[in-house]
Amino acid sequence: MGHIRPLLGKEFLDLARNKTTLVPVAIVTVLSLTLPFGIAIAIPAITGHALGEDSDLVRVSQIASAAPSLSDDGRIQLFLFQQFLMMFLITPVTGAMALASHAIVGEKQARTLEPLLATPLGTFELLTAKVLGALLPTMTISGMGLALYLGGIAIFAAPGVGGAMASMRTLLLVALVSPASALVSLQAAILISSRVNDARTAQQFGVLIIIPLAGLMVAQFSGSIWLSSAALAAIGIGLLIAWLVLTFVSVALFDRETILTRWR
Repeated sequence: MGHIRPLLGKEFLDLARNKTTLVPVAIVTVLSLTLPFGIAIAIPAITGHALGEDSDLVRVSQIASAAPSLSDDGRIQLFLFQQFLMMFLITPVTGAMALASHAIVGEKQARTLEPLLATPLGTFELLTAKVLGALLPTMTISGMGLALYLGGIAIFAAPGVGGAMASMRTLLLVALVSPASALVSLQAAILISSRVNDARTAQQFGVLIIIPLAGLMVAQFSGSIWLSSAALAAIGIGLLIAWLVLTFVSVALFDRETILTRWR
């Protein structure tokens, strides 16, 4: 950490000079907040038609295994809010892609990579600092959005929905699956960034993790599957293992001399 901390400070300083790179994070966070409350709260209030009047929603929402004390409206709201919680998994991935994919290519283009590689900084320390430099700011914004999300549910949702959201499933999504999926995506982007000359190529590869996450969202909305706490724990652990593997591969493929001479 003695070597990683000053490099993190440099990453955050660069970010402070280019605040627009966090605009995608803010946009996705705002969408993650407005869409669920618009669908679950605002539209029924405007139209005068309760969610429980839709028999299809009542049927699909039963997969959420809600508390028996919840009304049909409450059960549907819980189902919808649980589904849209998945969007907070995508937020750090989409937001940090520009930072991570630019991590190595951008340093080379700005002629700041050579001084870094000339220091005693190890390859693992360098790549770890790059990942954390992209992950921490985006996770902070996502975390603030998540706090607003859960607070809004406690205030505006039907009685009992807020308490039902405070579950092991929610904790696993927020504390394990979300950061693990972001780590895998960012590490993949940095791995590609160290091997190509164009940041856009690294960004395209890193963002591929959004495809399976989006597929899970669609499948859950249709009621085809419902990821239990055990399934989410297994997914989170699998993602962490994948991140560790990608980290070791990144270190093994990061040839300092080749990177410097190949891009001159």
